[in-house]
Amino acid sequence: MLALRCLVTGAAGFIGSNLVDRLLAEGHDVVGVDDLSHGKLSNLEEARRVGESGARFSFVKADITESGFPDVVASANPDVVFHLAAQMDVRVSVRDPMKDARLNVLGTINVLEASRAAGVRKVLFTSSGGSIYGEPEHLPVSERVGVDPHSPYAASKVCGEIYLGTYRHLYGLQSTSLALSNVYGPRQDPHGEAGVVAIFCSTLLAGGQGKIFGDGTAVRDYVFVDDVVDAFVRASGDAGNGRRFNIGTGVGTSVRELHTAIARAAGAPDEPAFADARLGELQAITLDVSSARHGIGWEPFTTLEQGVARTLDWVRRSSQHE
Repeated sequence: MLALRCLVTGAAGFIGSNLVDRLLAEGHDVVGVDDLSHGKLSNLEEARRVGESGARFSFVKADITESGFPDVVASANPDVVFHLAAQMDVRVSVRDPMKDARLNVLGTINVLEASRAAGVRKVLFTSSGGSIYGEPEHLPVSERVGVDPHSPYAASKVCGEIYLGTYRHLYGLQSTSLALSNVYGPRQDPHGEAGVVAIFCSTLLAGGQGKIFGDGTAVRDYVFVDDVVDAFVRASGDAGNGRRFNIGTGVGTSVRELHTAIARAAGAPDEPAFADARLGELQAITLDVSSARHGIGWEPFTTLEQGVARTLDWVRRSSQHE
């Protein structure tokens, strides 16, 4: 692939920072944008070193919902925009749907407007395979199944996809949506509300007791962050224009099974505490990823066992530096 000029929103976040590192490693020029409300500059330490040595990376603190954001995009003049900045917590969206819509709907419109004005070739959008399909009858679920959002967060992601299609029809702006399942791995916040793998890893390594909401039978499709980053890179070309691709593993793991796997890898007791299930959370979801395999040549390559081991290693190293 020829070197690209890339702009990544949410660049200091969990997935965004891993994507920035991959793009730089492949020789692309990257402008990272983040308002640092949740993202951390420490996630971009390696990228900023690259920027200092070769000027192939620069960081801009900016909010995608603000009127000045199009100027940031115009200055970067990117070929591709990777749009990862979002409000990503289902529970936050239930408590404050207006906040969720401001960031995920109006923010996405601002990204699309800025991209159109700057002559961007393609926008990659981060959708939510873990929520937009609701509770489908048959699993794993394919992209052919209709969307059925059960939370404001899921509704906002469906809305973002619709706006991508609108801009493609109006202006010829290429776009691809990646509907991610439950992503985990290094740099996921172990102290936030979302990200059960990182939370379990951090809690169990510290000698605490993992907390399961509900009876532990809720099933999710856990996909490792490096695999997700690979999907973004593969989708950045012309392939997949106007399409949504599910990005997961197709394998379901219950929350109780996940706790057991992490406890075993951490050498900790497998004795979780239980609490009431949370409003807006789905009971079961796994994704059929065959379209991504055929459309952009992508498939997951990290097993849950491998991914958990790498996440545990990262949490151990991070806790030593705190």
